[in-house]
Amino acid sequence: MSNPFEQDDAPYMVLMNDEEQYSLWPAFAEVPAGWRVALESRSRQDCIDHIEANWTDMRPKSLREAMSASA
Repeated sequence: MSNPFEQDDAPYMVLMNDEEQYSLWPAFAEVPAGWRVALESRSRQDCIDHIEANWTDMRPKSLREAMSASA
């Protein structure tokens, strides 16, 4: 069986959690608890492009806020 995260011709979604971290997710799979859909079903490359354009700071939201508060 092939890896569902590496199929270029399959539809994907972009998920985001409360820490504003992103995940590429196969469209057929149920969204796991703690995650929400940030971009509906698109091509794998469209989803990767969305993640690259929007996830510009890899630090979790709580760390960014803590560092901002202490500055």
